[in-house]
Amino acid sequence: MIALTSGGLGLLWSLTLFTPVDESIPATWPNVLVMLVAGLPCAWALWQCLRGPLAGPPPEQGRAVRRLRIALYAAAAYGLIYPLMSDWFGAAILDIASMAALVVLFPPVLGSGLRHADQVRIVGFLGYGGVSAQFALALAGLRMPGWLALIFAGAALLWAILILRAQREDGRWTRSTVRYGTAGLVFPFVSLPVATVLGDLGTVYADATGAFDVLFTVWLARSAHELARPTQPAGTAAGAEQTAIQP
Repeated sequence: MIALTSGGLGLLWSLTLFTPVDESIPATWPNVLVMLVAGLPCAWALWQCLRGPLAGPPPEQGRAVRRLRIALYAAAAYGLIYPLMSDWFGAAILDIASMAALVVLFPPVLGSGLRHADQVRIVGFLGYGGVSAQFALALAGLRMPGWLALIFAGAALLWAILILRAQREDGRWTRSTVRYGTAGLVFPFVSLPVATVLGDLGTVYADATGAFDVLFTVWLARSAHELARPTQPAGTAAGAEQTAIQP
């Protein structure tokens, strides 16, 4: 309502799309509605991050689990503040550091459920190490060959897939959490062509497609929350949904 009466979308745009404001976009009901809808996934992600684990005494946790939970929460926090960061250098450093920590800390917690753990670590370091190299080249004013960047991106994607597969077979995480992670990996491949098509309708529609980028952040937060639940026998994660806070 404020956007419609004031004739400007700047404040609403900043609170829902987290992208540079396009002052040429008029304050119409369709545009306001699109922004409000785009803000819902972010609000949902914020609640998923802040709600914490299930009530009750947490199970006894080893050092590896505690470290992974801290790293997951740190990565989720970064996912929430990333759209608000204007310093791309700092954002890139935090992104690389948070994901590199997960590459190191996930395998000990997953244990035997993660097949070929050493190879999975190598794939993870290849992926996110490549991102670091690409970032360093950009600082030097150089550009990484497209085929090499594609290899690094593929390695990072493969690492995430292997972690999600191990999570699915581990009784500590629910199916919903694994689905959030899977959706977080799939959505970028869908949003790009959709944004290209919707771009003809206006910047607000194209930018709104990025709202579901928070799915990966939700996966990070829920993965941390559910590590505080009592361990369930392998293969019972679906049944454990009954005791978890549902999405």
